[in-house]
Parts: sequence; structure tokens; C-alpha cells
Amino acid sequence: FNSIDFLVFFLVVTTLYYSTPHRFRWFLLLFASCYFYMVFVPVFILILAAMIVIDYVAGTHIEEATGKRRLVYLIISLVSNVGILAFFKYFNFLSENLSLVFHALGSHAQLPLLSLILPLGLSFHTFQAMSYTVEVYRGRQKAERHFGIYALYVMFYPQMVAGPIERPYNLLHQFKHERRFDAAKVTSGLQLMLWGFFKKIVVADRLAVFVSSVYDHPQQYDGLPLIIATVFFAFQIYCDFSGYTDIAIGAARVMGIDLIENFRRPYFARSVAEFWQRWHISLSSWFRDYVYIPLGGSRVGKSKWFMNILITFALSGIWHGASWNFLIWGMLNGLWYIFSGLTSGIRAAFVRMTHLASVPRFHQILQMLATFSFICFSWIFFRAHTLPDALYIATHSLHAFHQFASMHALREAIESMAAWRGGLVLSFIVIGVLIIIDTLISLGTLSRWKAKSPVWLLWLVAYIMIFVILFLGAFDGPQFIYFQF
Repeated sequence: FNSIDFLVFFLVVTTLYYSTPHRFRWFLLLFASCYFYMVFVPVFILILAAMIVIDYVAGTHIEEATGKRRLVYLIISLVSNVGILAFFKYFNFLSENLSLVFHALGSHAQLPLLSLILPLGLSFHTFQAMSYTVEVYRGRQKAERHFGIYALYVMFYPQMVAGPIERPYNLLHQFKHERRFDAAKVTSGLQLMLWGFFKKIVVADRLAVFVSSVYDHPQQYDGLPLIIATVFFAFQIYCDFSGYTDIAIGAARVMGIDLIENFRRPYFARSVAEFWQRWHISLSSWFRDYVYIPLGGSRVGKSKWFMNILITFALSGIWHGASWNFLIWGMLNGLWYIFSGLTSGIRAAFVRMTHLASVPRFHQILQMLATFSFICFSWIFFRAHTLPDALYIATHSLHAFHQFASMHALREAIESMAAWRGGLVLSFIVIGVLIIIDTLISLGTLSRWKAKSPVWLLWLVAYIMIFVILFLGAFDGPQFIYFQF
């Protein structure tokens, strides 16, 4: 998305889309999506094609079958999808860890490792495809008989690589309805795309420079630099992923297609539970609907509820990547979720005792800061290359308290960031701008201002944002973080 090539692709495809009769548009979008995907590794399109054929056939058979045969077809579909994902994403992880177990037991067996490249966005394709067959099985979605439309549901280029993970009942029918050019929707979509480019190129990619310099060599830093890099990563991954989502939703909206909301200003959350209602909403709701609730959700005994939470968050963690770091990241969120639930009465009593309820705004800020601090701590395990690196960063970040208590130690910490000084101030400024705009969006102030403002002023703001992106953007920044998943 953050390339000139994509801008040309987007303009060409969108122009052809509105120039093509409705009955041929599905083919145009499917062809464009195949081309978009094949730019990465062309042969991987065959894997996606196999998944599409399996789930298309399974969907029709589930709808036509009766009794236990419906479940059999669903299982075939799910096993096929999970099997493909497990082979590419988890084979080497399982092989390495089983080899370590064998060595611990005294065996010298060494399981093979494969030189595999993870197909782009495979985890997203798999979950979107699985939601289709599950919903057909549940009777909430009719099996799609038009093979091309179903293939487009899995491969729709704006969201095929990193979501949002769509449900069939939200997206499939939209490809069948004729979309006429709507200036308001086109303008809204372009504005959202522009905001996404700002978040990715100006904020995320600028912060990535500092984050990488610390997390690539964490042992060279201590205390304050580790904390700054971790906070920067929190904003980097938010702007990187939500920036992608904004571009995806905006690009689809330009063509009159509505994708589901995937982020809702998550760092304004006042608890971990609320954070996961605001962060990567399409994935969180997927795990809620297809893992957590089928396990029994919260309508079980307390110990079973704990287990349901931990299983859901553990699977969410390992979905992000085949490493212990991601599993620990997921489990940390699950444990904090449980801890928050267990201590809700104690915290409520503390609020009454300290009369925090009488200053609600201050109380909300404290809750947001506490939640943000925990989320930043958990991001350490998400971002660190290895578990020892994550443990080093988590423990040595505490040395910042000593640094603030000693001018000499603080001076050394600042000197260790000497190479950052030129960009640190600008980085804090763009983070501040982001927080202000997100606050205005949250309060509804921005939408009311847009509704009252003349068109020329809105265009002026858009031109200013383009200017800022061109002159302050880091165009040599990394690819979108969630592309690796």
C-alpha cells in the first residue's frame, strides 16, 4: 500500500471498476486481486486457489447434506484450512521444539526443518474462509453458488493481506449489488486512505527507526531508552496496522463496498477487556464467536471460565506467530484479563474509598494510563526477536527509576540516545498530533467540524496532509508489520 505502484494500481482498478458494466465487475476485481497477490510470490496463488475450491465445495455440500454428513463436510473444510496454515506457519516451530524434547530425553534425533516462506496473509485468508463454512453450517449464511463471487470474498485485494477479517454475511452480498459512483463515499474513502498513509508513513515508519535500533541490540541500552523504544513500538504497531486498515477500508469505500471497523482508538481503553474490544476487532470477535463462546464463554464455573480465557488468548498469541514470544504475549493478556475480573470488587472499593468517582475525568485517565502501561509491557514480548531479549528489556526497563534518581545515570541514558536526538522531538510531536486527532474523533468533534466546514477548507486540509506526508514521511520504512502473519 505504501508505494507508488499501489497508487497507480488503485487508480487504474477503480477507474476500470466504474467503467465496467456491473455484471463483469466481479471478474475485474478478482483478476486485480490475483495480480495484487501474485506480485509477492506468484506460485502461492495455487495454495489460495486450493483453499478456495475446498471451501466452496464444502459450503455447497454442507447446505445440501443432512444429519452427521453436514458435520463431516465442515470438519474436512476446517482440517484442510488449519492443515495448510499449520504446515507453512508451524512446521518448523514444532520440529525445533520436538527436537529439543528428544535431546532432553537423551535422544539425538533431529527432526527436519523446511525452507518455507509463509504465503502472504495466509492466517487472514484461513480465518475468513473458515468463518464462511462455519456460518453455512450454522445456517446463518447461504452457500455461495457463484464460484467467482466466493473466490472474490476470500481474495478481495484491499483486505486480503491483513484484514479486516470479514464475515460472509457482511461482504458476499455486496459484490452482487450494483454500485453507482457516489461522490460522498469516494471523498470519504479517499480521506480515510490519506489518514491511513499519514499514520503509516509519517508516524509508524518514523518510529520504526528508533524501535529497531533498540530492539535489534537491546543489550546496548538500559532503562529509559528501553522504555521509550517500547512506548514508540506501541504507537508504531497501532499506526502501522490501523493505517493499513484505514487504507483498506477507504479503498473499498471508494468502490462503494463497506468493510467492518477494525480499530476504535484502542489506547483510550480503560481495561484490557475494553482494549480487546477496540484492537483488531475482526480478529477478537472471530475468536469470541468461534472459540470462546463454543468453549462455554463466561456461562460456566469460574475455573472453566479461566481456562476458556487462557485458551482463547493463547490461540490468539500463537496465531500471530510461531514462537514462544507470541504465546507468552497472548497468555499475558489472558492472565491480566482474568486478574481484572477477579479484582473488580477490590478496585471498586478503592475508588469509593479515595472518592475518585467524584473526579471522573481524572479517574478515566488513570485507568487509561494503567491499561496502556500493561499493554506496553506485553508488547515487549511481541516485538523482541527472542525470549531472552524480551526478558532483558522487561527487567532492565526498571532501571529507569534509578536513572531518574541520579543525574549522572540520567545523563548516561540520554547520551546513549545521542544518535536519536534529531528525530526524537519530531517523533513525540507526531505522536502528540495522533493523540489529539484520535481524541477529537472520539469526542465527535472532528465529524461535527467536517459537517460544518466548507468544501474548500476540507480540500485545504487534505493538501496540507499530503504535504506533511511528502516532507515528513519515512518512505524507506519497513513493510506493514501484520503482513508477516
